[in-house]
Amino acid sequence: SISGYVATVDVTQQYHNPYSGKIEAVYVFPLPANAAVNEFLMTIGQRRIRGIIRERAEAERIYKAARAQGHVASLMTEERPNVFTQSIANIEPGKQIDVNVKYFHTLDYVDGWYEYVFPMVVGPRFNPPGSTEGIGAVGRGDRGKSGQSTEVQYLRPTERSGHDIALALRIDAGVIVEALESRNHKVKISRHENVATVQLDDADTIPNKDFVLRYKVAGDRVKSAVMAQRDAKGGGYFTLMLFPPETLTDLPRKPLEMVFTLDVSGSMSGQPIEQSKAAIRYALTHMRPDDTFNVARFAGSSEQMAPHAVPANPENVAAGLQYINSTSAGGGTMMLEGIRRSLAVSPSTERLRFVAFLTDGYIGNETDILREIHQLRQSTRIFSFGVGSSPNRYLLDHMAKFGAGCAAYLSLNDNAETIMADYFQRIAHPALTDLEIDFGGMNVSEVYPRKLPDLFVGRPVILTGKFTGRGEPTVKVRGKVGGEMREIILPVNLEDASAAHAGIQSVWARGKIADLFDRTTYESNPDLPAEVKQVALEHGLMSAYTAFVAVDSSTKTAGDHGTSVAMPVPVPEGVRYETTVPE
Repeated sequence: SISGYVATVDVTQQYHNPYSGKIEAVYVFPLPANAAVNEFLMTIGQRRIRGIIRERAEAERIYKAARAQGHVASLMTEERPNVFTQSIANIEPGKQIDVNVKYFHTLDYVDGWYEYVFPMVVGPRFNPPGSTEGIGAVGRGDRGKSGQSTEVQYLRPTERSGHDIALALRIDAGVIVEALESRNHKVKISRHENVATVQLDDADTIPNKDFVLRYKVAGDRVKSAVMAQRDAKGGGYFTLMLFPPETLTDLPRKPLEMVFTLDVSGSMSGQPIEQSKAAIRYALTHMRPDDTFNVARFAGSSEQMAPHAVPANPENVAAGLQYINSTSAGGGTMMLEGIRRSLAVSPSTERLRFVAFLTDGYIGNETDILREIHQLRQSTRIFSFGVGSSPNRYLLDHMAKFGAGCAAYLSLNDNAETIMADYFQRIAHPALTDLEIDFGGMNVSEVYPRKLPDLFVGRPVILTGKFTGRGEPTVKVRGKVGGEMREIILPVNLEDASAAHAGIQSVWARGKIADLFDRTTYESNPDLPAEVKQVALEHGLMSAYTAFVAVDSSTKTAGDHGTSVAMPVPVPEGVRYETTVPE
């Protein structure tokens, strides 16, 4: 259910043992990277066991001991901010166990549309040679063959598991919802006054692609908004959605240097690479004569069209189009090579330098990629394009975050030209940079993200923090546009800003955890993991260093804990099994 721009999500996973002996079920699944997971419930018949949050190593010890003693137990761990593992021990023959997970998160807002995303399948990852902490992709029944700490088993193209999915979404926007659009799925929609209800169509229940719903609310323009949750002391937590000023569209853009960096690895073969090519073709044919560009591509290695950026004249654009059209996909995903080739250039003072990465993000070494961007980018801005039905949104969002840009998503059903046109619209206007915020008498602290991102046309920034004062009813935002200082004044009413919203505290804590976790990618500070753990334990949240565990200690099952059975999942729609899953 969605209230304002905060979603409250309840996920129920149903496990059933069809075998004649006990089993342990293991399921690797995705959630949004900004999900603040704060509730966990295991249901066995009439018994409901609430999970407890513990330090990860302790939770794993509790689970293993319960499993060995014959108790039904469940353990949920975080492998990546958007990838989780659920383990259920001692499921008896013919028995069913439900696991319910609850989380909160904020919605994206893109060019006039709110966007709700529920990922349904973890895409296959490529892990560089020598790595063991990645996410391995193997065929059904091939457990342990990848050598990685986390592993996903994929169904072959001729196989179906019968593990269907149901989804229902309630949107209370406060105003009339003008338009609804489901990117990847067929849906059934009903409306009553300001509330819209969306359900997955019965004909579209295979969990092999992200559920993406976009909706537009009434009114010419959505204004900046604050939502708050008060605590017993009169202060509390707030989240602020800050929209760019309309005046950003006043100023003409400077000449650009554009580098299009295309992932041509095996997982991109077929529809994903064709979508990427169409987007780059549009961009090349819509550059100005005073712009420059280059095209790079990477798979097992990397290369680029020219040694350096070339003027966007008709001859060079024609050469760029030929370079793109002759590209095919195959091989591994050595994204570091593409990052280094695209960023190891000192940006010109005459032009704004942008690198557009087009990739599904199916790699297991996300930390290495983000560290390299942090070290190399200088003043280059990175815009990431997530291609396909189930891209690695954690990586793509963070590439843009670390690169002071934006992420966009190009599904198999999108018009590639439209997505790239929106991107050009964004970079055609200067961003509001060097943001400073005066919160007046709100008396705020611990506002995340700590480093305020820039504001682009059509893309707001979401901040979350603590406050202790009632203070002045205005927030002042200052920033530079093309060297000029601009100011936005926002009226704030903390009394009416959804003051009872229960999820804001969890959203804030997740924001703090994300900020600390981001720093672990490029800071060699041994205290950061302990800080993440402390925040997660204080607020009862999942993290890389905490886990949920539930044990039914009231009864014991007979015999050994049984066979461990991994849940096989479909390959994401549009991805070819033979190019991503080693046989």
